[in-house]
Amino acid sequence: MEGGGSSDMEFTDIETNADSLNSSVIFHVVKEVIGFVLFMHQQIPSILQDISLEFDMLHTEYKELVCYSWTEEMVLQQNEVKASFRRKHNGRMREVKHGIRRLEKLMNTISGLQTAMQLMISEIPNIQGVMLILGASPVRPLHVYELSFLHGNVIAVSAGEFSKTRAAEGLSRKAIRMLISKGAGSGSYAGPTKLFLLVKAPSSFNLPLHFLPKRDFKYSKKIVPLRLRFKCKTQDMELDAPDQPTSTGTCISLVDCPSNDLIWFQCRHVIKGIAFKTPTEE
Repeated sequence: MEGGGSSDMEFTDIETNADSLNSSVIFHVVKEVIGFVLFMHQQIPSILQDISLEFDMLHTEYKELVCYSWTEEMVLQQNEVKASFRRKHNGRMREVKHGIRRLEKLMNTISGLQTAMQLMISEIPNIQGVMLILGASPVRPLHVYELSFLHGNVIAVSAGEFSKTRAAEGLSRKAIRMLISKGAGSGSYAGPTKLFLLVKAPSSFNLPLHFLPKRDFKYSKKIVPLRLRFKCKTQDMELDAPDQPTSTGTCISLVDCPSNDLIWFQCRHVIKGIAFKTPTEE
């Protein structure tokens, strides 16, 4: 089975009433699906938004504890701080540092992956497909999720303009509900593993710091992927008007870009799940 090479019947369609799927919407849909896949397959202990909030709060608390340490030293010189209070303060600093170290690699990798996605989508706003592979390696996965996009009228956004819109929130919710209905995440917990991101783009695409070309990429035939296809109202018009220009000058649809010119690119930022205790079944 070739990664991404599939018939229309193998996709589950998710439709939006919007006239287009712009770069920002696609980015947030992919981002939310990544968070869902990590959480449902027990690669992270809670949803990604909560982990991001926890990570930020730990950094804030650590800064406050460090600042308080300077004040404490001044007070200690006056012998006004008890030893028990100092032990409690130092113990909390150790706990916070441990919490930061535990999440730091995960959060840095996720941040790098999101930056890579934004750069790619900014350059190729009519991105055709995204593949999320969970497992020890891309060619021998445990689970595969494929997202295909039929854009309609392509609307590009510049780098840095990826704010989350109501349209992005709505489409993300539809995607996650559909994944749940299809049984996504129902597999048994196998401990921490890796999440690989691959993006389908023209072979001329060049972003070597973040993506590596994987021409003729294939994964194990034993794996049945879960595929979603996102469609907008004007997706049929896109096929009838292939000569519409884009700001990047790249092909606007599969009509413009021959299928043999579209290959998979693997993101260099690989998310590794973190170990955490799960409730034991009685």
